[in-house]
Amino acid sequence: MIKKEFARRRQYLAEQMGEGTIAILPSSSIKNRNRDVDYHFRQDSDFYYLTGFNEPESVLVIIPGRKHGETILFCRERDPSKEMWDGFIAGPDRVADIIGVDDAFPISDIDDILPGMIEGTDKVYYSMGFNAQFDSRVMEWINVIRSKVRNGAHPPGEFVALEHALHELRLFKSAAEIKCMSRAAEIAAQGHIKAMKICREGLFEYHLESSIIHSFMNEGARFVAYPSIVGSGDNGCTLHYIDNHSELKNGDLVLIDAGCELECYASDITRTFPVSGKFSTEQAALYQIVLDAQLAAIEKVKPGNHWNHPHEAAVKVITQGLIDLGILDGPLDDAIENETYKQFYMHRTGHWLGLDVHDVGEYKVDGEWRLLESGMVLTVEPGLYISPSCSEVAKKWRGIGIRIEDDVVVTKKSHEVLSKSAPKTIAEIEALMSLEEAGSLVNIGAETTRSDM
Repeated sequence: MIKKEFARRRQYLAEQMGEGTIAILPSSSIKNRNRDVDYHFRQDSDFYYLTGFNEPESVLVIIPGRKHGETILFCRERDPSKEMWDGFIAGPDRVADIIGVDDAFPISDIDDILPGMIEGTDKVYYSMGFNAQFDSRVMEWINVIRSKVRNGAHPPGEFVALEHALHELRLFKSAAEIKCMSRAAEIAAQGHIKAMKICREGLFEYHLESSIIHSFMNEGARFVAYPSIVGSGDNGCTLHYIDNHSELKNGDLVLIDAGCELECYASDITRTFPVSGKFSTEQAALYQIVLDAQLAAIEKVKPGNHWNHPHEAAVKVITQGLIDLGILDGPLDDAIENETYKQFYMHRTGHWLGLDVHDVGEYKVDGEWRLLESGMVLTVEPGLYISPSCSEVAKKWRGIGIRIEDDVVVTKKSHEVLSKSAPKTIAEIEALMSLEEAGSLVNIGAETTRSDM
């Protein structure tokens, strides 16, 4: 994304804050993994949203109406010896041009400079409680100002949670964000297709996981958006199963919940398919219920509907489907009111999606489900999970876990499914896997012929 995109966001936030205020937002810190090995650095989502800057040890400051520029960045100074080991450091002398802020200072000078910027403001916009160490520093700066009140210093009189205004802004995606998320969804969809193509009995769940990650990286998405779920057989009934070490067996389904991260934006897709390439009668019956529920839910994603409309649609289809199969008792309205479906469908139908896989934004406003509006991006992911130990249902249904998930953006009049490239009908999945199996058999035959020559 270009500098103007981030500048626009900062300007909008400054307008929401008004004059006489200051916003303070620290970057993420490098986190130690073990001994002298660190985890790969991932920037704080709020900080990245406003800066596009991907270095640690940085602090963004916004002061609406400041004479010498409203946006200031404190960052690391350039250090050739450190850069030799760890790579490029922007430094205060270059960062203003790189990311488009008005002014920049060394992070080592923040204790001397920032209290003077805070002094004289009425409100401090800051997200208290997320970073205990930085919370202490902010309070130290405030106390420095308070200690000088008798000399005429004016400490701020109010703290305001920065995330309230900022997260509302993040909820509505710009055209540039949607373009990036669309690309991330397409990359993820191709990863799922790759997993379907290589799937066969005797592989392990981690083989499918590795193929997905390989596909992501080949398309420029170096990182997953969250730990990938690859659950075959009974493992598909564990909602957040991430062990991914069981052997794939014919007769089982495999549920894959995997998404990539592109420019810090997440995709989030789930597909469920048979190891053998062919759904059994029972698997197909349950799968079709989930697919019908998802399609019904997606149809409810449009401006004017509220957040819970897709979930209500999915619950209705799933509950009726389970009644039709004799897994639940009717009538439908009673089953929904008594929530008997929850033993098989226990989670919500979606969540906001963006810089975080479970992105920011309120689901209710003044106690009421918020209305869907253009620019919002959400997942739609109904599922059915019949535990292998569920003695209340016939054995033929047990150990089947199914979830189907897509990334959906609300448009001006309706919606667009960003992850539509990933096959999800029974016919599409079986056709894809059948073609791949036929191709594998041809290749095996060709290799055998060549080796016999």
